[in-house]
Amino acid sequence: MSETIIGDTMAVSSETQAISAKPEVESVKCDCCGLTEECTPTYVERVRERYQGKWICGLCTEAVKDEITRTHRLISTEEAMARHMNFCRDFVSSGPPSDPTIHLISAMRSILRRCLDCPRGLRSTPSSPTRKVGEIRGPGLTRSESCFPTLSG
Repeated sequence: MSETIIGDTMAVSSETQAISAKPEVESVKCDCCGLTEECTPTYVERVRERYQGKWICGLCTEAVKDEITRTHRLISTEEAMARHMNFCRDFVSSGPPSDPTIHLISAMRSILRRCLDCPRGLRSTPSSPTRKVGEIRGPGLTRSESCFPTLSG
C-alpha cells in the first residue's frame, strides 16, 4: 500500500514540474509599428539577430519581405526594413482617419496598386509560357466569329 502512495506522490510532483517548466513569455513592442506581442525570449532573440538588433512583429516581417520582392532592383533587408519603418512612422504621424470607411477603401486601393505594380515575373505561374529574348512572334490567335449566337428575329 505504501508503494502506491509513494508512486502517486512522485507522479504528482513530476506533473507539477512539467507545468512549471512552461517557457517564459515576455511582452515585446515592435520597433516598426508599435504593436505589442507576447513571445518567448528565444524567439525574440532570433528575430533580433535577423533584423539588426531590432524586434519586428510578424506583420512587419511580411511587409519587409514584400518590400524586397516588389522592388525592381535587389535591395538588402536593412534597406527594406528602413523603408517600412519610414512608412509606419509617416502613417502614425498622420493621425487617426476622419472617416474609417474612406481610410479602409484608400488602404485597399493602395494594396491593389502595389500588387499590380509588382514585376510581372513574380505574379506569373511557373508553368506559364515565356518568350525568349529576341524571339519574333507571328500574329496571335484571332477570332473568326463571335462566341455569342446571333439573334434572328
